Amino acid sequence: MTSISTDEFAGRTALVTGAAQGIGAAVARMLADRGARVVASDRSPSDPSVHRLDVTDAHAVEKLVDLAEQEHGPLDILVNVAGVLHAGPALSISDEDWQHTFAVNTTGVFHTCRSVGRRMADRGRGSIVTVGSNAAGVPRMNMAAYAASKAATTMFMRCLGLELAGSGVRCNLVSPGSTDTPMQRALWTDDESERRVIEGDLASYRAGIPLRRIATPDDIAEAVLFLAGDRARHVTMHDLYVDGGATLRA
Repeated sequence: MTSISTDEFAGRTALVTGAAQGIGAAVARMLADRGARVVASDRSPSDPSVHRLDVTDAHAVEKLVDLAEQEHGPLDILVNVAGVLHAGPALSISDEDWQHTFAVNTTGVFHTCRSVGRRMADRGRGSIVTVGSNAAGVPRMNMAAYAASKAATTMFMRCLGLELAGSGVRCNLVSPGSTDTPMQRALWTDDESERRVIEGDLASYRAGIPLRRIATPDDIAEAVLFLAGDRARHVTMHDLYVDGGATLRA
C-alpha cells in the first residue's frame, strides 16, 4: 500500500514510540507524509533521526516529552507502538519475561500516556492511539504474557479515555492481528508458517484469516491515522480490530 501525501496533519506534532521498524515506522512515515512534525522514538534506533527511548523508564519518557515540546511545540498526537513478545507456555514463562512483557506493553504505555496526557488535558485537546492486539480479546496458545499485557493495556486506555473525555482528549486503540513485522516473522519456523497463519490451526484452537492475507504495517498505520485525526473527532474509548476477520470479532 502506498501512502498519499496530504496536509491532514499539517501544523500538528506527534510522538510515536516503537518507530524504528514495523508498524511504528509505518505510522511515523505516514504522519510525516501527511504534514505532521513527528518525534519518532525507539529503544534501539537504527536511524539518527529516531530518538532513543526506553518506555519502561518514566524519567526518560518525561525528558523526551519535554524535549519534543520545547523543539517542536505542544504534542497533539501520541501513538504508542512499542511492544515486546515473549512466547511460550503459560506455566513455563520466566519471571523476567513476564515482568519485561508488562513493563513495555503496559507500564510503558502508562508512562507515555501519563506524561503526554497531562499536557493534553491542560490544553483541552489531543489524541492518543495505542496499538494493542486482537490477542487481548481472544485466548492464544503460548502467548499468555503478551495477551494478558495487551488486555490490561486495553482496559487502561478505555479508562483513560473516560477520564480525559471532558478535557477534549480522545483515547483509542488499534488492535492488529497477524501483521508482516519482525515480531511476526520471529514466530515462523518454516516456509509454510505464513500459510498456516492464514488457514488457521485447529490443533492450537486458532482460526484463520477470512480475508486470506496477512496485514502489512501500512494497513495498521492507516487505521491509526484515522483515529488520530479529525475524521474520528467523535470517537473515543474505541478498540478497532484490524485483523482480516481473524477473531470473528469475538
